[in-house]
Amino acid sequence: MAQRLRVRYAKRGRLRFTSHRDISRALERAIRRADVPVAFSAGFSPHPKISYVGAAAPTGVASEAEYLEISVTRRCDPGGLRTALDASLPPGLDVLDVVEAGAGSLADRLECSAWRIRLPGADPALARAAVERFNAAERIEVERLTKKGMRRFDAREAVVSLEAAEAAEGAETTAGQASSQSCVILRMVVRHETPAVRPDDVLTGLRLVADFAPPVPPEVTRLAQGPLDVRTGAPADPFDLDRDNSRGGETEPVSEHVGGDL
Repeated sequence: MAQRLRVRYAKRGRLRFTSHRDISRALERAIRRADVPVAFSAGFSPHPKISYVGAAAPTGVASEAEYLEISVTRRCDPGGLRTALDASLPPGLDVLDVVEAGAGSLADRLECSAWRIRLPGADPALARAAVERFNAAERIEVERLTKKGMRRFDAREAVVSLEAAEAAEGAETTAGQASSQSCVILRMVVRHETPAVRPDDVLTGLRLVADFAPPVPPEVTRLAQGPLDVRTGAPADPFDLDRDNSRGGETEPVSEHVGGDL
């Protein structure tokens, strides 16, 4: 292994319904098509050194902030790799950023997520009242079926912020289509805890505290992941430390140590 690269990618539109396993297969095929010099593990059954960082967004949920790491056998220009890899992926599965991995664990930086939940046809006044009750509660216990059976946990403690607003007419939907229907937009920041509190758990909590439920299935998008910025109450960019290390540690022109087209 000559280098580790960290990749931020998005799943959009219809690809939000694709399972994480199918997305990982598509990414691995794209890595081969883009001729990325990926390293392989040793042993009887070598496999590409690609690791997916953090909890994947659930099937049916769009995301602007999914992460993976790739180990390569020769040094690559992150910008060139981003362009080549993005061109090898289908529309809706988009590579947004690539950086060279610095010190520390990327997984440790993913402390929280920011979410947007679009609720077409929901009543804005009822939504705001439900959010007020949710925020005022000290504890809201919800149940969810997990691999270990039905589990009961607090959905309130992990929520850093939750607010409701009425979307303007003509707002763009998760599927990338314009809608003339007015709707409610919930925005929230949630800490990554065990068990993980997901957007559907928060919606369950709103139903429990205020009998508020969306009239149609919600459209959910993860907007960001990263370390919690105490000043803004939102996730910071987890790649900031890698960019700082790259700027501070660069001792020779990039062209002198980048091999091949990437």
